[in-house]
Amino acid sequence: MRDSHRRRKLQQSPRFQFLQRALLAAGLLAGSASALADLGSIGMPGGYGLKIYRVNYALYPYVQVYFRTFDQNQQPLVNLNEMNIGLMVKGQGYDPAKRQYVIQPIRQRPEATRTVLVLDASRSMAGFPFEASLGAAARYIDSKRPQDEVAVLSIRDTKEGYDIVSQFERDPKALGRRLLDVRADGNKTRLYDSIGAAMQMCGMSSQGAVAPSPENYVISCSIVVFSDGMDEGSALSREELNGRITNLGIPVPVYSLAYSRVSQKYFKNLESLSKNSFGVYYLIGETMSRMQQVVEQIQNIVQSDYVVTFRSYLPVDGEEHSFKLGVEYPSGSAKFAYENGKFEAIEPPPAPQLQQLIQQLNQAIAPLPAGAVSPYFDKTQAPAIPVMPAMPATQSPFPAPNVGAPK
Repeated sequence: MRDSHRRRKLQQSPRFQFLQRALLAAGLLAGSASALADLGSIGMPGGYGLKIYRVNYALYPYVQVYFRTFDQNQQPLVNLNEMNIGLMVKGQGYDPAKRQYVIQPIRQRPEATRTVLVLDASRSMAGFPFEASLGAAARYIDSKRPQDEVAVLSIRDTKEGYDIVSQFERDPKALGRRLLDVRADGNKTRLYDSIGAAMQMCGMSSQGAVAPSPENYVISCSIVVFSDGMDEGSALSREELNGRITNLGIPVPVYSLAYSRVSQKYFKNLESLSKNSFGVYYLIGETMSRMQQVVEQIQNIVQSDYVVTFRSYLPVDGEEHSFKLGVEYPSGSAKFAYENGKFEAIEPPPAPQLQQLIQQLNQAIAPLPAGAVSPYFDKTQAPAIPVMPAMPATQSPFPAPNVGAPK
């Protein structure tokens, strides 16, 4: 009875409800279906979940599933391996002993991430608050990987309500020089218009010093907002902006750092946007020395995503096929959080680069063992306990797609 009452109380709590709304709202994914994470475990002691945000099948029969994990403290799960993964295609479970899929952390792979830093440059933030946000922005840039891209947008008194300080850039020194030019001299704060512009930037192709190239493959985009949450005169309302966030094809998390020496009255605006976008809300208040630590936490979240690469055995038919990806954490607990996804069984374009990547994957994921006719569990035998080979820590044998991949 106590457990039942506690569960009902949890499900009625604002925290559970916002997580449920955020996951379902972010469920319209590129190449995947709506979010079906185990909401019953989120917020419970030891609970966790996952979110698929991209499915690539340009290298078919190989499918790459990019996903983010989180525990009850909204921090990523660490050290996942094949024994933590449950993979089903059209309802049939893959046998990990047959080694037809591999999981790898994004941190050790060549794919790039994107971030738009949104700086509140109004006069109300002038002085130490603004200097602290600039220092934290610089720290975020310094802690990124070489291939990751950062853009900087400041909220200013322009026609649009913001100023693009830098388009997406990989060179940290160039980004640092542009940060030095930002001044807190605005009279109004069109916060919602500025965040809306950052969302549009996330959907654009690489610009500025980042020229499109075969190696320039971006898998995710995030927004980091430094502000007190006050909005003055935006064309967009908070409700309209949250509506845009809900309808995004690919989630764009908004990580907000709420700080002010004057008032915390408007912090809830930032909290609403972060919680609705699968991001994290950080209450800084007047303790602005925490900003450096917080941006390092955000970088850790962004770089702690995973990709599962699996070989599909469905024939090329041009149709959409469903799969489920589950995470069991810790190993052996028999408690999986699952999410649905979809991929298309299509022939890759006859491009030499693609064929070369597929050959590399053929070597990395060996054909089925002799006598095996499918990658799935054999229902007539007890599941085998596989011994997975150690994967190199510095070089990935599973290349990132280097052409426009299906979304």
